Order: sequence, then structure tokens, then C-alpha cells
Amino acid sequence: MGMIPSIANVFGVSIDELFGYDNERSRKVDALTERIRGMIRENNGADVSMDQCIALAREGLIEFPGNEKLTLALASALYTAGYVRHGELHLTDADGYGVYDVRRHRTYPEWQEAVKLYEKLLPGLTDGKLRRQAVRELSQLYKNLGQGEKALALAEEAPDLYGSAPFLRINAFDGRAAVAACGEALLETVRTSGELMVRILLNDRNIPPKTAADLLKNGAELFRLVCTEGDYGRNHGFLACLHMLRAYYLWQSGAHDEAFAALDLALDHAQSADRLFALGDSPYASPLLRQVRIPVPTEPKEGAFRAELPELWPWWDVPDRDEVKSQMAADPRWASWVDRTQA
Repeated sequence: MGMIPSIANVFGVSIDELFGYDNERSRKVDALTERIRGMIRENNGADVSMDQCIALAREGLIEFPGNEKLTLALASALYTAGYVRHGELHLTDADGYGVYDVRRHRTYPEWQEAVKLYEKLLPGLTDGKLRRQAVRELSQLYKNLGQGEKALALAEEAPDLYGSAPFLRINAFDGRAAVAACGEALLETVRTSGELMVRILLNDRNIPPKTAADLLKNGAELFRLVCTEGDYGRNHGFLACLHMLRAYYLWQSGAHDEAFAALDLALDHAQSADRLFALGDSPYASPLLRQVRIPVPTEPKEGAFRAELPELWPWWDVPDRDEVKSQMAADPRWASWVDRTQA
């Protein structure tokens, strides 16, 4: 027995591997991690089973102390818990720009613990996919907590846009596969462009509501220019949220008819998002994307997203949300729209 560590060292393996336990251990960790990730997805937007999710991750770390995948899973669960339990809160500074309510955010125990886990994990984290997730989530928490200098330090270590995974994948292929990789990068770029437009509008509150609504319409138009056949794939969900936010700005601008037309567009996209799972793994029809396949959503639930629209409206944290929603709800068209989301 005393020679076992030396034998393992000679062969460059752990004692677990020497006795054939490592594969079993890896399988158990992977299964547990995937279960936790599934629960995190289930809790995205609402606290459905956050306590159970966090408890499962903690139990996993008791059985497998220090495991990177489970540590990241716990950190990610706490990251999500902060959002669904307390929310990302914003204020307006003296110049009319949106800023994070860092004083409130710093009271969230979930985010404080998550930051410590990410910071402990990152120095030794070599897995590319896991590291990217950790950096992305930690950077957001740094912003939420008013630690911009730490977020900037993470950014300085990261590659530029052309060094990101979608663009580097193009160089891994040739011919048809390269065209598919270009299409995937194009979709990613368009979506990111739309998200950046939203972020600017949410933080620059000097932009008039009607102008903001028009700009969001332009953002939706970016997708139409690429997805010329109307096959938006997973971006149907994002477009549903984009049009809900348009409805908010349109209502504020006094364009009430247009606001409800935007809600109808949001419902159309949500219904398409809910139907995606029935299509299976199918190709896009749009010429620029015809070598790209539309992935099947993870754990799809028919009608689930559509039914959540009234509660999720307008998806992002905006000023006077409750007041605007109350005004819209007083219009009979709101009740009609809600009924159709539940149909």
C-alpha cells in the first residue's frame, strides 16, 4: 500500500486513475453539473427552484471538494440567484445616464459569495469554455458591485473581437464548413449589435422615447437583413424582448396604437420561439445562412415563453416600469394581448 503513490507517480496518473475510479468520478461530476445547469436555466427570469439548485451544488462540493466544474456551477447558481431574488437595479445620474445601484447590489449575499468563488477559481482554471464563462459572469458582477477597475483588468487579458471563439472558428474550416462558420459568426455579431443598442438606450436616458423606439426598430431590422427568409432561429426570443421594450418606449412617446402593435410582434416571435423544438435540427433558408443549422432549444417547453411575456414585460429594467405597465393594463387591448399569450 505504501508503494501505491509512487506507482501512480511513475505512470503520471492519480491514485483514483490507477484504480480505475477516475472515469466514474468524472461521469458523476458531469451528470451533477449538467443537472445544476439545467436548474439554472429553469430559474432564468424567475425563482422556481433556486434554493434546491444551490443546495445541490453545495452537496456536490462536499462529495467532490474543490472540483472546478462544481465550483463554477455553484458560483453561476449564486450569480443567477442574485438576479431572480433581488434584481439588477438602476439609477439615473445628474447627467441623465443610467448607472447601477451598486449600494443595493452590495447587499446581495449571493453575489458577494459568487465573486469570491470566481476569484478563487480563475487562477487555476485552464478549461477554455469554463474559463470564458467564469470571466463573463465575474466581469458582470464587478460592474454590478461598482468594481469597474477589476472588470477592466479582466477585459485587458481577453482577446479582441477577432480573437473571440466565433471568429476563430472560421479559421478552423475551409469550403462549405468555413461558410457555415462565417454565418454563425454573422448571427452572433448581429445579436451582439442588438444587445449593445439596448444597453446604450437603457443607460443614455437623454434619448427621447420616440427616438429610442425607432432605433430599436432599426435593431430588429438588422436581423431581417441577414435572416431574409424570416428564419430567425433562437433569435426569435431576443426579438420578442426587443419589441416588448419598443412597446414601452412607444407608450411613453404617446404612440399607444404602435405600442400594442409592437406587443403583437413580440407575441409572434415568442410563438415562433416556442415552436422551434418541433423543427428539429434544421438549416436556415436565408442565403447567407443556408449552411448554418438551427439548433434545437435545450429542454424546450411548448408555449412556455409565450405565456411568460406579460410577467417578463419589458424584459429589461427601465424607469417607471410599474407605472407604465399600469397605464397600459388600463387599456382593454392589454387584457386581449395577455389572453392571447395564454392561448
